[in-house]
Amino acid sequence: MTRHVEFLFDVGSPTSYLAHKRLPAVLRRTGAEAAYLPILLGGVFKATGNASPASIPAKGRWMDADLARFAAREGIGFVRNPYFPINTLHLMRGATGLIGDPRFMTYVDAVFDAMWRQPRNLGDPAEVASVLAPLGIGADEFRALVERDAVKARLKAATEAAVARGVFGAPTFFVGGEMFFGQDRLDFVEAALAAVPA
Repeated sequence: MTRHVEFLFDVGSPTSYLAHKRLPAVLRRTGAEAAYLPILLGGVFKATGNASPASIPAKGRWMDADLARFAAREGIGFVRNPYFPINTLHLMRGATGLIGDPRFMTYVDAVFDAMWRQPRNLGDPAEVASVLAPLGIGADEFRALVERDAVKARLKAATEAAVARGVFGAPTFFVGGEMFFGQDRLDFVEAALAAVPA
């Protein structure tokens, strides 16, 4: 039996970024495989009545400090994006449209890094184009990709399916039918994976 974890994420979530950086070590230790599933966090919030921690000033300040602590402990480069919040609709459509494409993980890496490692204004199409050009994704290709009806429908369906499974934020992980929320729960994810017969 293959050990398998589903990783539901939005690149606008700094905790999804930390999870993305930490997940490979979990996979190495457990021999598991991960399925990256793009969702639109704004859509999840709207459907569930949840909201970004940044919408509560005291919680936002605490989150900033907590994220910095986690990043420092794990040796992950992290800089709070001064342009945050950024509407990630097109970025998540891009990830959705590249599922199955060999550039998918390179895209996810580059966009996460441009959001949270060397932060750029990814709400600006010109900035997005400059991030994607080295990946061989031209501005015209990206624009066409994110406007495809099938891509729009797939992201919407993935977000609705996530909500139906009980998802209320990102990152969320599933190991079998068990759900785990937050990058700070990766130890539970690892334990659940290790418990699956190899």
